[in-house]
Amino acid sequence: MLKKLKYLIILCIIAIVAVVFICDNVIRYSSKKFVFNDINKTPYNKVGLLLGTSKYLKSGQINQYFANRITATVNLYNAHKIDFVVISGDNSRKNYNEPLDMKNELIKHEIPEEKIFLDYAGFRTYDSVIRMNKIFGQSKFTVISQDFHNRRAIYIARYLGLEATGFNAKDVDAYNGLKTKIREKFARVKVFLDLWTNKNPKFLGEQIEIK
Repeated sequence: MLKKLKYLIILCIIAIVAVVFICDNVIRYSSKKFVFNDINKTPYNKVGLLLGTSKYLKSGQINQYFANRITATVNLYNAHKIDFVVISGDNSRKNYNEPLDMKNELIKHEIPEEKIFLDYAGFRTYDSVIRMNKIFGQSKFTVISQDFHNRRAIYIARYLGLEATGFNAKDVDAYNGLKTKIREKFARVKVFLDLWTNKNPKFLGEQIEIK
């Protein structure tokens, strides 16, 4: 009995590793031609979807994911690759407002306030992508985040028939980004579960016109 249990545990571990590997690689390779590092090669889209993250780390230092996404968005806007920005992030707790923090930073970098729209219900990347279409009426847009994050967002969008491309913000160093990279592997598995079950975002709501 103990021997059978041991083999069952080993088989379960192998199955989990295999599922993670397959999901990771499907997203990686199917999104490859839609992500860009070179701003000159990045196609123009009317709207950029800036994916939210916290401004500060627990240590009180600036989150480099945050800072680099702001820089990428400003560069994209100044290069006339986007005309508007939708910032989608988490505002589920008092004194924690990813979209507003990012908006304030973009305004500091001279992106006009009227060019910025906020999505306070972007609790997950999956929600952000669907709300970009359902709430903000966009079927073609540029996702702005780090490469690994962009690829997941683009896979979701393309699966749903949306013409998303991605502009990659600078990544963080391997040590600081290790936990995020591990979490990303399992987030990619969750993508397939959400898509196959046709899961709805936590919130939808009234449409917002971008003009």
